Amino acid sequence: MNFFKIIFSPITAPIRFIQNNFKSVLLITILVITYGNTDPKSLEKPNLQKIDLSGAIMGSSDILEKINKAKNDENIKGVLLDVNSPGGAVAPSVEIAYAIKELKAIKPVVVYASGVIASGSYYASIWANKIVANPGSMVGSIGVIMQSVDASELMANIGVKTQTVKVGKYKEAGTPTRAWTQYEKEELEKVINHTYAMFVSDVSKARNLDPKNHTQFADAHIFTAYQAKEVNLIDEVTNITGAKLILQDLAQVQKQVWAKEDKIDKLMRKFVESTMANISTSLIQMMAY
Repeated sequence: MNFFKIIFSPITAPIRFIQNNFKSVLLITILVITYGNTDPKSLEKPNLQKIDLSGAIMGSSDILEKINKAKNDENIKGVLLDVNSPGGAVAPSVEIAYAIKELKAIKPVVVYASGVIASGSYYASIWANKIVANPGSMVGSIGVIMQSVDASELMANIGVKTQTVKVGKYKEAGTPTRAWTQYEKEELEKVINHTYAMFVSDVSKARNLDPKNHTQFADAHIFTAYQAKEVNLIDEVTNITGAKLILQDLAQVQKQVWAKEDKIDKLMRKFVESTMANISTSLIQMMAY
């Protein structure tokens, strides 16, 4: 037994040390990863910041924090918002849009559509100094949708009934437990029509478009990058290098020094991008070259 202990001690000893000193080993590992590759360039103060808006927009707190940090950093002279999102909830999309508008008042913002910039993610981008798009990106879908299901037949088949106590004629509007009444549909349509009017109004102001022509640039139309440029939803069709050069010119910096992305954020972004790629492949196979 002692013989095997001696033979395997070069392996078991380090494992035992790591187990007994896990927190210290983890801290040292993080420090080595963070500072181990330090070079003179990394000591230069960054003057440009890239912020990613990826995946469905269901909240805004994380990206608002990044926008505010860039806004308050005097060394950052311009911001690139890299968008690859199908949109999402109305309120956080509007919140991001007005945060970008406030940021633009202090330093230039360029939006780069690296994949999809549609619906809420387009709304979030409208107040940037410039919106540019990858040649293969999809742009637009300026519209509003509210969906539910009518599960009444399914519930009847499995013997489930609902019981409701309510105050207010429209309190059940949107329920999935039965078909909607006409007055409920009208109430919901009133909400989405007003939201659509707000969407069109803000896009028109930001992009200098005539809201009377909304059926040309809005109405939930989906455009390629070149088509979007024709209706003035974007300013240029280019790649990421071109987008960065546009920002460099607007920010009036001689040399691009980009703020480094947080390693955890980078890992999460790659995960989201991978997920988005898989979803896109599944949904738009018919559009592949």
